[in-house]
Amino acid sequence: MTVKAKKFLGQHFLNDESIAEKIADTLSLKGYKQVLEIGPGMGVLTKYIIKKPVTTHVIEIDPESVEYLQANFLNLAPRIIKEDVLKYDFSDAFGSDSFAIIGNFPYNISTQIVFKTLENRHQIPEFSGMFQKEVAQRICQKEGSKVYGILSVLVQAFYEAEYLFTVPPSVFIPPPKVESGVLRLTRKVDYSLPCDEKLFFKVVKSAFQQRRKTLRNSLKTYNLSDNLKANTIFDKRPEQLSVEAFIKLTTAIETDH
Repeated sequence: MTVKAKKFLGQHFLNDESIAEKIADTLSLKGYKQVLEIGPGMGVLTKYIIKKPVTTHVIEIDPESVEYLQANFLNLAPRIIKEDVLKYDFSDAFGSDSFAIIGNFPYNISTQIVFKTLENRHQIPEFSGMFQKEVAQRICQKEGSKVYGILSVLVQAFYEAEYLFTVPPSVFIPPPKVESGVLRLTRKVDYSLPCDEKLFFKVVKSAFQQRRKTLRNSLKTYNLSDNLKANTIFDKRPEQLSVEAFIKLTTAIETDH
């Protein structure tokens, strides 16, 4: 039995053993004893993860893939979660324990998986896996680049982001139209923010939603004092600001009277 890739689930099955092993090896295995693989499909990556000295769980929404995994990975069967990862409550499987996330992520939900990871960062010290190349590059990009954006800032506020390697379309069934990229996120030792977190997310999103405008224009709705607006940071466009600068900006807005 093999599983047919389903377009509506964004499935592209990896068909190259050496790349699967290389992705599994991106896990440092530091700071956690459990791993969650998202979207295992037919288990090409799973079989390398289960060799590691950690407890592997997988989450899969496709019933056909679940059936395949249950038949071919008997020891894993009790830890195959048949759910939509975006709706799943991680505490059902992990309680309050730490775990890493890994996967060849379905392209159509990959950024939502990253946002879900950020929401649960207190439990997720490490995250690695495969995205469309441009998404992986955006997440890892530093300020001063056209592709630097909301995702770059929000991820890098809490995690060190490394772009590891590029994967060609030819190693997938069916081949995607674009190249893929593998990255690793390692949670910072101090992953708390010295400013209001909700406001930080809001400021970053407001700034990049009008990325060609200066911050003075894009943050107009915040009713900032003339004194604060005189700060030269407001002459800049969002892609010119580092993560640290966005944190300082949020703190300044928070304390503006």
